[in-house]
Amino acid sequence: MASLAQYSYIVALDTYRHFVTASEKCFVTQPTLSMQIKKLEEELEVVIFNRSKQPVIPTLIGEKIIAQARKILSEHDRIESIIQQEKSIIAGKLTIGIIPTLAPYLLPLFIGDFSRKYPALEIKVLELLTEEIIEQLEKNLIDVGILVTPLAEAGIVEESLFFEKMLVYTHPDHSFGNRNDIDMADIASPDIWLLSEGHCFRSQVLNLCTFQPKKETSLSFESGSIETLCKLIDREGGFTLIPELAAEEMSQQDQVKSFTNEAPLREVSLVFSRRYTKEHIIKLLQKAIQEAVPLEMLDIQRGHIVHWR
Repeated sequence: MASLAQYSYIVALDTYRHFVTASEKCFVTQPTLSMQIKKLEEELEVVIFNRSKQPVIPTLIGEKIIAQARKILSEHDRIESIIQQEKSIIAGKLTIGIIPTLAPYLLPLFIGDFSRKYPALEIKVLELLTEEIIEQLEKNLIDVGILVTPLAEAGIVEESLFFEKMLVYTHPDHSFGNRNDIDMADIASPDIWLLSEGHCFRSQVLNLCTFQPKKETSLSFESGSIETLCKLIDREGGFTLIPELAAEEMSQQDQVKSFTNEAPLREVSLVFSRRYTKEHIIKLLQKAIQEAVPLEMLDIQRGHIVHWR
């Protein structure tokens, strides 16, 4: 009969696709991990991993076995979670993935207070792109993600946190500079600066523009940083779109413009795997974030959600 340890070994090897790394994550020697996986394969009379490939990959039957092993390990963890919840214990490890267009503006609002309130909870935060968060949730490398939804991703639960407006940041001398409100149609312009590919906020902006803008200049620049785009606009002109939380911290409030028509919103949510066992910690995290953001951001009626997928 296979052991939980053996299941954890094949899951780790599938996650990291490297025997040495997997053994380090499981706190065993590489020969021990290799021997136990080989023993499991002999007991089951199947080959779980194709060792002729580099990096090592699971066989077709191996993929099915590993998927079931993840479920078994998750259900086993649920027992500890149930006990902790019954005893009102908030402890253990919580690994959070958060997208770069949220991290610098949202984290300072809640993470310090949340950590101090639950000192027995070891919190690790990683800045990741949306697709990286989804992948790491599937591999159980992180517990929860904070990103923009809807995702409509199989096996992923979405819990809405708040709804922030998408605003315009413009150079003072741009045509937007002397206007208090911008029409949605006006941003389909070659003057717009964009975040680099992979950022969901970029996709939302392009969805609003309904076309791929091309700048009529020899200078072409895309950044993963909203701050970098804004500084470039201050020197070179043009405009970009920024999320509401980013605008709240800006000293150049006269360069931030709203839309005249119904405000475009991005829905920010907590996302986690359906197999996740620490629901009580998720609820506490959700409450902490919603108490930290401006109250008006909790209202979905303040605009319309812009999809990015």
